This record gives sequence, structure tokens and C-alpha cells, in this order.
Amino acid sequence: MSVTEFHIPPVNLMGQGALAQTVELIQKRGYKKALLVTDTGLMATPNAQKLVQDFKDAGLAITLFDQVKPNPTSANVEAGLALLQQNDCDLVISLGGGSPHDCAKGIALVATNGGRIHDYEGVNQSQQPQLPLIAINTTAGTASEMTRFCIITDEARHIKMAIVDQHVTPILSVNDPEIMAGMPSHLTAATGMDALTHAVEAYVSTAATPITDACALKAISLIAQYLPTAVEQGQDMQAREQMAYAQFLAGMAFNNASLGYVHAMAHQLGGFYDLPHGVCNAVLLPAVQKFNAQVAGERLADIALALGASEATAEAAIQAIEALKNQVKIPRGLKELGAQEKDIPLLAENALKDACGFTNPIQATQEQIEQIFRDAW
Repeated sequence: MSVTEFHIPPVNLMGQGALAQTVELIQKRGYKKALLVTDTGLMATPNAQKLVQDFKDAGLAITLFDQVKPNPTSANVEAGLALLQQNDCDLVISLGGGSPHDCAKGIALVATNGGRIHDYEGVNQSQQPQLPLIAINTTAGTASEMTRFCIITDEARHIKMAIVDQHVTPILSVNDPEIMAGMPSHLTAATGMDALTHAVEAYVSTAATPITDACALKAISLIAQYLPTAVEQGQDMQAREQMAYAQFLAGMAFNNASLGYVHAMAHQLGGFYDLPHGVCNAVLLPAVQKFNAQVAGERLADIALALGASEATAEAAIQAIEALKNQVKIPRGLKELGAQEKDIPLLAENALKDACGFTNPIQATQEQIEQIFRDAW
């Protein structure tokens, strides 16, 4: 058996009170100037404003970059990097979900390696560790706060660049359910289904290991149990905390086993139409697993049991995914999201180039990817 690697941030804070401990840790490490990467909506919330004040009270000068788009772009990275350099920051802090985290990773990576973010598309293209990055999570889904994945939209090509690099792993990830309680139900649903996709794709991946399998199956069972409650009762702190653990476990799984065609295809939809990533994943997940069932039937049977199905079959897993998707009110198909059928050939062509698809359990042709898009229509 070949040697495998397992990547995770060196320090990870989980649970209520994690934010306060983060401020203390930053103070102890002696950072002086931080670039805070977030978005305008989140920055307007009382929790975010209090956190900034806590940082300032601890002696940390804050330069704010709150212009991150829902699908962060190369222009976002360049604008944030310019602010960082102008203010001589020695730390990057991301606050939010996957979008601020990914943008912050891009900024921190280019800050120490030079060039443009486009230079790092692919796997381990950087030479130097990025500027220290602390990722404070506000959603339970992407796990970007603890992964070596960075997804940035190339506006010129209308695609999402997949940057998979050990150097973009944050030095500290923070998951405090108290800051997640205000997340709206539609975002809770989308990010929760994103986490489910991470776990499912990691479990059927050709790079899966016993460690990633354990993380993936536990994540799936927690999501099945707690996502509906988190969507319907956002102030339920047990549901919020368990979803934080679930998405983190799913992140541990895919950060090391990688992903599959759901993400490879969803990236194209997000880059081409600027659609929400978690929703695209949720819509595509059943159709891709139907295709994967040709070779991954036993693995999908395990997933069925983790989802609470009464039968251990691939078909039961796909039906359970569909049922959960419908329960949390995810749109039924790509047509409902505004995708255009005429674009399918180009979407499929680009999906086959996406690094996330390389570990799918069965490799597809252009025609097969096109058919999966149509099956999810």
C-alpha cells in the first residue's frame, strides 16, 4: 500500500466560547496587524462588530476587506492583497463561510509566493507557506476553515479554479455555534447539503482510507439527524453544534480523500452562472451517485445505513439523499436554478478538467457527464 497523507490545521477550536479563546490565542502569539476578510452582510451583524472590537481591545490593528462575493473572484483576491500589502499585515483572519475563507486563502498564498492566484491552479503549485491564516467559521457546510482546498472564480474564463495546496491550510480553525445561530434557513440547508456532499464523495473516492471513511460516515449520520432541526429551528444550539462537528468531520474526510464529479460539475455551474455552490451540489448529488453505483454499490449501501435507510442498497442511499434534499427545501433541478440546456456540452467539457473529478470512483466520458447534467435537470 502506498503512503497516504492526512492534512488538518494544527489547532482547531470547537464549541460555545471558541471565539473568546481565539482572541486570547491571537494576543498570546503576538500578531500586530491583521487583514480581516469577510462580506458586507456579515460585517453588519452585531456578532461581527463585537468580534472586531474584541480584537482591537486585545491590541490587534484591523484592516477590513469586506467585499468578498458569494463566489469569490480573482479580482477579490487582488483587491484584498493590495490592502494587506498597503497596511503591512502579518496575519489574515477570515470570517464567514466558504467564500471569505477561500478568498483569504488566495490572498495569504499570493502574499508570500508572489504572482497571481491563477498561478496556483491545480495541486501543490506553491513553494512557500502562506501568511498565517486564522479561519473563523459562521456556516456549517464548506469546511473551508480547515481544508487545503481554495476555490476562486476566474472571471475571464467563467470557471472556478480548484487550488488544492497544503500551504493554504489555516493555522487555526474556529467553529463556535453561537455565531451560527443567526444563519437563515435557506443558507443552513444549502451549506448542510454541501457538507453531506463532501462526506459522500469522500467515502466513494478512490483515495479513501480507513481514517477518512470513519470521518465521512459519522458526518453523514450527524447530518441526517440534525440538519432538518438546524434548518427549522435555527436557535437550537444542540443542532447547530452537531452540524458544526458534522461539517468538520466531512472536511477531514474530503481534505484527504478528495472529492468527485459532484464538485467538478458544481464548480462549472457556479463559475458560469454565479450560482450558490451548496445548492448546486445538492441538486447534482443524487444523479452523480446513480452513475457511481455502477462500481460503488457497496459503498453507497454503507451510506444508506448512515442516512438512516432501512435497506443497505445504493438505490436506498440515493432515495435517502433525495428525501433529505426535499425536506430542507432545496430546488429540485438545474432548470429551476436558471441553467441553460444549450450550455451542457461546455459545462461537461470543463468539468472533466476539474481536479476534483480525478478521484471519482468511475471515470466518465464527455457524453456521460452531459447525461448526468440532464438527469439533474
